Amino acid sequence: MTPLMENAFAAIRERHGSQSIVRVEEMLETRKQSRHPLQKGAKWIMPGISQQPWHDPYGHPELNPVVHALEANHASIKSELETAWSARRNAFSDYEHYLTRQQDWQALYLFRDGAPVAESAGSVPTAFKVLQEQAVDTEKICPLLECHFSTLLPGAEIAPHCDLWNFSINLHLAVDIPDGCGITVAGETRSWDEGKCLLFDYSFEHEAWNHGTRPRTCLLVDLWHPDTTVPERAALVVLITEIRKLMGDA
Repeated sequence: MTPLMENAFAAIRERHGSQSIVRVEEMLETRKQSRHPLQKGAKWIMPGISQQPWHDPYGHPELNPVVHALEANHASIKSELETAWSARRNAFSDYEHYLTRQQDWQALYLFRDGAPVAESAGSVPTAFKVLQEQAVDTEKICPLLECHFSTLLPGAEIAPHCDLWNFSINLHLAVDIPDGCGITVAGETRSWDEGKCLLFDYSFEHEAWNHGTRPRTCLLVDLWHPDTTVPERAALVVLITEIRKLMGDA
């Protein structure tokens, strides 16, 4: 713990109560971490978070407005994405996952580095507006992560891996889904239903593929896990931001 972390944690405890960030503090004590075997590759596992790989996208009242708004606007989101893909391909880039970079995995970012990507507002205005109103303004998005259109080119495969932690959760809006695509999380395989959302805990081992003949695109939104609290989220932002600075990643 650096002095900045200690001071920030003390301020959060003073405001929200002495027990308000106990789970975050326990997470820092690796000997107290309890994790599912299929979360072994994750860096941080905060105790007390549901060990449930797949979630009902309509099962969390906090997240329902995001899910319903994305699904209600799917037609416009898909149309604008198709225009951007054909006319503004230079706005897409190889997706840089923390483990790898893939040319056959393309991304158009709407939120990154703790803020909306303003340049994307003109390319995909409907998705940008929904994200801003339903996830950014409401502070449901995890500012430590991102939102992007994720396009897997034909033949692309994302190898099995765990993401960094369990205190955020990954929402997928199925924007454009050809045959031959799928995703496996903790050994359970599902397919995307175009216009609908999937929700899963990506601290569990997962993989995805496009064995179809045209690109597969989902809109991915990294949201706070609904099992986390407001003070915990504040502490986690301080913690991870400071760690990234110390590691030279910020």
